[in-house]
Amino acid sequence: METRELSVVAGSFVGFQLLFSVASPRLSLAVTPGYRRLPPTKLTEWNSRLVSTVHALIVGLFCLYILWFDDAVNANPVWGDPNLVKLNVAITCGYLLYDLVLLACNWSTMGDSFFVCHHLAALYAYGYVLTRGVLPYFANFRLISELSTPFVNQRWFFEALKYPRSHRMVVLNGVAMAVVFFLVRIGVMPSYWASVFATFGTPEFERLGLGAQVAWITSCIALDVLNTIWMYKIARGCYKVLTGRGGRKVKDVDGSPAADEKHANNHTD
Repeated sequence: METRELSVVAGSFVGFQLLFSVASPRLSLAVTPGYRRLPPTKLTEWNSRLVSTVHALIVGLFCLYILWFDDAVNANPVWGDPNLVKLNVAITCGYLLYDLVLLACNWSTMGDSFFVCHHLAALYAYGYVLTRGVLPYFANFRLISELSTPFVNQRWFFEALKYPRSHRMVVLNGVAMAVVFFLVRIGVMPSYWASVFATFGTPEFERLGLGAQVAWITSCIALDVLNTIWMYKIARGCYKVLTGRGGRKVKDVDGSPAADEKHANNHTD
């Protein structure tokens, strides 16, 4: 791994930690008064999700730019010039390391084995991108899935502020979340795997070596299984809201204290 990538990983880790501990509390207080009335456990998760949203927007939009304008990567998906992709992957690796540390420090309230598996699988695969510069197109394609994260986090923000699930903003965000999640994580699977299978047997694929091949395929399978499970949960929740089975009454919509219940999922629940 080159010095630039190591610096970006370290800078990303530190930057997201500062965003979590310094910037998020101040920004959240300025945006919504309900933030100060949340219990400590939910304050931690609120800040975590705000950081998650910022990371998703940075990486997701950068992914689209690479997909549309980086001709070298698109021309050779296995061995194309990985310069921009490595930069984006390094940002994500720094974020994933920050998030794993956060989960470990708050396991009793935020621990989620699905997300640990997700993060470790991603780091395993992205390690090959950073150290060998291989599979830039496919690494970038996987990161497009981050575009669904802001909607998932916004759903949790509404829940924390005690918005009823029948509220118009909650319903609209829920529908948008389900649609975008499907498009960037499930709907792209046929196209992605068609591109993967097209490389099998080619000199570029053989040049990868067994280690990179196994890391690539197994991590993608693991991530797609997790995404399918999450899509099922999201679709089920969206169906309940749209059919009027998911609403609940609340006393205060603008920010009454949320119930201090055990965290079920760090970003996608």
